[in-house]
Amino acid sequence: QVLKLRSMRDGPGDDAARLTRFGRALRASALDELPQLWNVLRGEMSLVGPRPLPMAYLPLYSDRQRARLRLRPGLCGLAQAAGRNAVPWPLRLRLDAAYARRVSLGLDLRIILACAVLVVSGRGVTAWGHASMPAFSGKRFSPPEAPPAQG
Repeated sequence: QVLKLRSMRDGPGDDAARLTRFGRALRASALDELPQLWNVLRGEMSLVGPRPLPMAYLPLYSDRQRARLRLRPGLCGLAQAAGRNAVPWPLRLRLDAAYARRVSLGLDLRIILACAVLVVSGRGVTAWGHASMPAFSGKRFSPPEAPPAQG
């Protein structure tokens, strides 16, 4: 059981409609993840490792994506260091598998630093076009749609 502060209302609807103002601020600052330090202290999570994902995703993983399951889930991972929720699913899972193949203290320290910089800067809180990370479908992906050009 991963502990989190509630940032959304229960019920149907997309994430943007369910996200509270307070929840938006919690997510931007990553304070909604703070209770997971208790999971780390209890040995259920690590400071660095692939972020825990819903159990419903298990049957959707490819064999390569399952490599992430060999590690204890973490507060921050290589995928989060690459851009938090702005990292699309194919790259996120590829980065998790890459981390599982080359865990090291040096890499962990770089991940912690990169995640801290992202949190302080407020970048990557949301996936483009979504209030949070869209659900993982397990489908093979085409390249993500590019955001509209800034004029």
